[in-house]
Amino acid sequence: MSKYKILALSIFFDALGYVSFVFPAFDFVWAPLSAFLMTKLYKGREGKVAAAIAFVEEALPFLDVVPTFSLMWLYTFVFSSKTSISNP
Repeated sequence: MSKYKILALSIFFDALGYVSFVFPAFDFVWAPLSAFLMTKLYKGREGKVAAAIAFVEEALPFLDVVPTFSLMWLYTFVFSSKTSISNP
């Protein structure tokens, strides 16, 4: 999967997290799903750590404004020397 496709998915998933501002119960579904999706987009230890952060961030109220997926993309493709992405 190309890094720009992962970026598009990351932005989409971050935007999807904002649904809980309108429907707070959405967090019950989105928190574990976001953690699962994070591990699928980003492999290795970094992906697991990001998944745990994404779960906590989505489960706790008022932290949904943090764009966890997009920050992970920046870390992986801009600031990190190695790229750990998933293969289709």
